[in-house]
Amino acid sequence: MALPKRRTPKSKQGTRRSHHHVKTPQLVRCPTCRSMHINHQPCRVCGTYHGRQALERDDQLAR
Repeated sequence: MALPKRRTPKSKQGTRRSHHHVKTPQLVRCPTCRSMHINHQPCRVCGTYHGRQALERDDQLAR
């Protein structure tokens, strides 16, 4: 098994791990109910995505 000859500096580790940061989700406004939801995901409030019903909500099932 290979072992490193020298200790890796923290700056080298940071450079290698520069893309490991946590990104904030991009929020957009739903055109149907005007609530904020994550981009490219169906709205959790009304369940629509691209103008069609993608999720069935509990209140809709009771009707």
